[in-house]
Amino acid sequence: MRAAVLHEIGQDKLEVLDDVEAVGFGPGRVRIRVRATGLCHSDLSAMNGVLPQPAPFVPGHEGAGEITEVGEGVTGLKAGDRVVVCWLPACGACPACRRGQTQLCLAGFMNAGTPNFRRPGGDVFGFAGTGTFAEEVVVDAGCAVPIPDDVPFDIAALIGCGVTTGLGAALNTADVTAGSSVAVIGCGGVGISAIQGARLRGAAEIVAVDPVAARREAALRFGATQAVSPEELPGAKQQVTGGEGFDYVFEVVGRSATARTAYDNTRRGGTLVVVGAGAMDDQLQLNMFELFFDEKRILPSMYGGGDVLRSYERTIALWRAGRIDLAGLITHRVALAEINEALDQMRTGTALRTCIEI
Repeated sequence: MRAAVLHEIGQDKLEVLDDVEAVGFGPGRVRIRVRATGLCHSDLSAMNGVLPQPAPFVPGHEGAGEITEVGEGVTGLKAGDRVVVCWLPACGACPACRRGQTQLCLAGFMNAGTPNFRRPGGDVFGFAGTGTFAEEVVVDAGCAVPIPDDVPFDIAALIGCGVTTGLGAALNTADVTAGSSVAVIGCGGVGISAIQGARLRGAAEIVAVDPVAARREAALRFGATQAVSPEELPGAKQQVTGGEGFDYVFEVVGRSATARTAYDNTRRGGTLVVVGAGAMDDQLQLNMFELFFDEKRILPSMYGGGDVLRSYERTIALWRAGRIDLAGLITHRVALAEINEALDQMRTGTALRTCIEI
């Protein structure tokens, strides 16, 4: 089968090969024919080494498709079921799951160290234990979440990561209150989803911050009340909050510099939500006096900060009701053979989300 492979960490292009085999099928596992997958910035971060991932590997973790085969012991799933790929499945038994914090379950991360694919030259891993830049993937049954027939594969793929992460950051982690002021730093697919979540919660002012003009324009269509470049943020802070700072600031870039900017633009007693996935050696510096004196809440948000399956259901309900726009997030479409075009679109910021149709 065909799959897009990164041979070594640090390479900026993927090679689409037709000699890749999805491996690991057996008890408790399912085989999925991937139909659509989104390109998430985390895929780029894994390619360049910001996020740890053994190589060679097949990127992609935001996917949807249909089950072609189920292994022994799998219940509730059958061949022909339409599913979204969940890259962070809950085991249901660990301390985090028992506390109801299923997004902190580490079972899914354990899969990242087991090869998902094989080529004549040896084993190939799948990013985040999945690897959806492939025609087919074998995953634990918990990674295959059934979706209703009226949810297209491209929409379902977005729900598998970016939309769930951004919406959840606003609805679960921050619990944005009506009438509040919000700033979102980084307005790709995840940031736009956070904007939609803040709008749903009734935020009075939502300022989108991004260096790319096309993304700023898009943010306004999705609910931002104004959109500014990073250099214009101080003026927006003064105009919207009288210089006090925003009630909620979402950092959706994953860098210490933007996290520091987010902190500085959060009002005393306000909430900074860290959504971006950054590097382990990128240190955020805060002095102990400001940490105490400002009493700002710093809330990391992992995969939307809530039960993933409930978040999927909520997102589908909101989409059906027309309360959120998911189709508008897909600004570009490419075939698997054109995957490197999608990478360029992500790097230049010209795409909110590129859908790879497989």
